[in-house]
Amino acid sequence: MAQLLKVPAIPFPQSLRRSGCWTSSPRFHRATTLALTTHDAHNTTKRSSFHSTNTRKLPIILFDIMDTVVRDPFYHDVPAFFRMSFEELIESKHPTAWIEFEKGITDEMELARTFFKDGRPLDLEGLKNCMKKGYSYVEGVEELLDVLKHNNYEMHAFTNYPIWYEMIEDKLNISKYLSWTFCSCITGKRKPDPEFYLEVVRHLEVDPGSCIFVDDRTRNVEAAKEVGIVGLHFKNAESLRQDLLSMGIDISTKQTNLQQE
Repeated sequence: MAQLLKVPAIPFPQSLRRSGCWTSSPRFHRATTLALTTHDAHNTTKRSSFHSTNTRKLPIILFDIMDTVVRDPFYHDVPAFFRMSFEELIESKHPTAWIEFEKGITDEMELARTFFKDGRPLDLEGLKNCMKKGYSYVEGVEELLDVLKHNNYEMHAFTNYPIWYEMIEDKLNISKYLSWTFCSCITGKRKPDPEFYLEVVRHLEVDPGSCIFVDDRTRNVEAAKEVGIVGLHFKNAESLRQDLLSMGIDISTKQTNLQQE
């Protein structure tokens, strides 16, 4: 089963706390508005109840995306695209170029210029197409997201990823289940930076213990635990389902939209 790093001994608190603004960055507000608008187009009725101070359903569930919700093509597809082993790719790429791209410091054209530390050219469109082809839901996760959505849980992405998250959305339509609210390319911060986690709970206006964070990287989950967020180490969909069930999360299947399709 997924490693449960912090299980609350009492039911999740129902009181909300207002503890400051999310950020003053105009870029953040524009991007967040777009993310939430996209989500609203799919789920307007349910999301309106999530953000009512009287009826908001807790806990809020935060999902890492890569290798938690979506298969990450970087480990297999991308090395094959470059005709390298994974180890050769790691040795050849610039140590900070991707991180800067994830944080929104650089754009994709700068990534193409700096991706390899020896300055060799990068087939940017080829790489993007390779990654887009490799995106797919991790086995069993879409069904679990559908159940959680059907049972009115508020869900947000909390992910280290560049603007290419839009390619994931275009292919998989993840916003039908959760909002792309917390992306490193929007905030300029990456997990496991504690300030990223604190800004999440400030933006959501809840106590940290009213959030569950799911991530396949132990280091990121431990960072969540350190600020009081409930952390689950993702291994597979079934172990996550069992851990959520053990915490009292309603994952009764009933008849969901995905099952009807």
